[in-house]
Amino acid sequence: MSLVKTSFFNGIAVAVRMGTALVLNKILAIYVGPGGYAIIGQFQNLVSMIVTFATGATNTGVVKYTAEFYDDEAAQHSLWRTAGTVTAIASIVSAVGIVLFRDLLARELLHDPALASVFFWLAGGLVFISLNALLLALLNGKKEVKRYVVSNIAGSLIGLAVTGALAYWYGLYGTLVALSINQALVFFVTFQQISRTAWFRFRFVFGEIDRRHLKALGGYVAMALATAVATPISQVAVRNDLAAQFGWSYAGYWDAMWRISTIYLTFVTVTLSLYYLPRLSEIREPAELRREIVGTYRIVVPAVAAISLTLYLLRDIVVWVLFTRDFAPMEVLFGWQMAGDVVKISSWVLSFVMLGRGMTRMFIATELLFALSFWASAALFTRAFGFQGVAMAHLFNYALYMAAMWYLILVRSPETQIAADPA
Repeated sequence: MSLVKTSFFNGIAVAVRMGTALVLNKILAIYVGPGGYAIIGQFQNLVSMIVTFATGATNTGVVKYTAEFYDDEAAQHSLWRTAGTVTAIASIVSAVGIVLFRDLLARELLHDPALASVFFWLAGGLVFISLNALLLALLNGKKEVKRYVVSNIAGSLIGLAVTGALAYWYGLYGTLVALSINQALVFFVTFQQISRTAWFRFRFVFGEIDRRHLKALGGYVAMALATAVATPISQVAVRNDLAAQFGWSYAGYWDAMWRISTIYLTFVTVTLSLYYLPRLSEIREPAELRREIVGTYRIVVPAVAAISLTLYLLRDIVVWVLFTRDFAPMEVLFGWQMAGDVVKISSWVLSFVMLGRGMTRMFIATELLFALSFWASAALFTRAFGFQGVAMAHLFNYALYMAAMWYLILVRSPETQIAADPA
């Protein structure tokens, strides 16, 4: 399936996600407020890390090798059994760890010991959350775009219904519970979708661990863990620093700004994961790889730039529609944040090559370095320019990242050899 067709089907899911996000953001703005947004951001960063550990961080590798073994069902099944067994073991271990350290997590991360019981909900749903992620990776690798989209739409609708209801009834606590169980509920939709395919049987997901596949997945495990640790920890550090300088409400304003970026960039990032990553895994010739990168740039970057400019021009309306007037101080972030988002996506088109081509050490090094760079630049810029400095740091950091990707992928890398190919 082409990038355009993939984008079309994914666009349906993103349209639903954006629609539900409009309603849900409004609900959270009313019943949780700016300070609550900051706590929600802390919790979501933690959940992101935990889910990566609970899946054994194998999902990106599953997508790559499922696509790569497209003509070898036996190899696919062996890969899935290896990944599924690792996921089951890692999920159980992670769930136990969550329960044991719930008080520490509530106190140090959420800054409220009374929220410790939320982690029981997260631990209880973790196996289903992890299995849902694995099944989505299989659908992705097999290019079952329509079924993948159905599961994503279900996730958006379930997230709206459950999170909206619990936020209305129980405020911040209910929101955190909903964020703990939403993807666990989506598992049942994803399982129904994948069960209707001719190529899937549940027995293919669990069984003997193949050491060859485990070793092959190892590089992707390392890359996923680097992302799972570096990015959320840098965001937690930035959020804590904003709270220390300006108060938790301002940390919430930044989190709301980040949420807007996440919502509208989802169309691009999911399309890249759904089409671009498997495509990079299939390509054998450097010249073909170059054409794929250039073609993706021609579609993706102008689209992101147009949306970013529109959001900037309509920023006061966007804040009013998505949140409340209490969030007006975040408007100073829009210009820098939107510019940073365009550069971010431009750099990601190149950084996905590292995932698709298994460039493990390079990916890990850049993830760690630029997560640290964002935290450091945010601390520096906010002290020099005030609250808007956090968005300035976003643009600055991704400008550096883009320059690094351009050099490492297009100029230096012997693994892609793009620079040696004709245009």
